[in-house]
Amino acid sequence: MNKQKFDELLQFAIQEEQAAFEFYTGLAGKVTDDHVKQTLLDFANQERGHKAKLEAVRAGRKLDIGAVANVPDLKIGDYLVEVEVTPDLSFQGALIIAMKKEKAAYRLYMDMAAAAPDKDTREVFLFLAHEEANHKLNFEVQYDELIYQEN
Repeated sequence: MNKQKFDELLQFAIQEEQAAFEFYTGLAGKVTDDHVKQTLLDFANQERGHKAKLEAVRAGRKLDIGAVANVPDLKIGDYLVEVEVTPDLSFQGALIIAMKKEKAAYRLYMDMAAAAPDKDTREVFLFLAHEEANHKLNFEVQYDELIYQEN
């Protein structure tokens, strides 16, 4: 992959992280439960951190990201129908949307890792994929605890 194409992918990923930050911040503004609100704001801040890492990679800096472990996939979000974001979005709906967004981000970073021009850059994308997988797992656990157990 040539440098220009890779830079375009990085810019796209940066925009996606900004969109994820805004998504979680927006959802946090719609929920009333303080714990849920704080959880969503924490995820928004993590997405902002991902954006900063991508911007550093784009600027040519190498990042020390450490080792990553496998993250279990409960696949709960894989079998739920799409939900539209509306002003009266339920927390259940927000979790479904979040699970699907995190899965898409995971796939994006795995694809970018496969296309990365060098080992250091590939490791950054694998780290970000790991982070997105952790987000999805967290949302799936919350869904299991709050939605499945209520029904």
